[in-house]
Amino acid sequence: MKVFRLDDLDAERAANQGAYLRFLKERNMSAGLYALKAGESDPQGPHAQDEIYLVVSGRAAITVGEETTAVARGSVVYVPAGTAHRFHHISEDLRVMVVFSPPEA
Repeated sequence: MKVFRLDDLDAERAANQGAYLRFLKERNMSAGLYALKAGESDPQGPHAQDEIYLVVSGRAAITVGEETTAVARGSVVYVPAGTAHRFHHISEDLRVMVVFSPPEA
């Protein structure tokens, strides 16, 4: 078993001065914490893996392919592999748990 505390992961991510911290990589999946500040741009592009985003805190919109929706704490978004997607109109600092399957490279 592996157990992680969100506050510890967020502190580690911030200490490394990055928006993304991968904290788990297993044979069939990986997981990370992604953070963007209010008003910041999301630079990510399509990934080769399926993804699930769980919004831990904050408010934003996300566009996946041609669809756009508002997200906030508790929102879960599935993004198929190879699909263009990004967060935008970030109105409150955003923290998102990301699960990739298969694991990101």
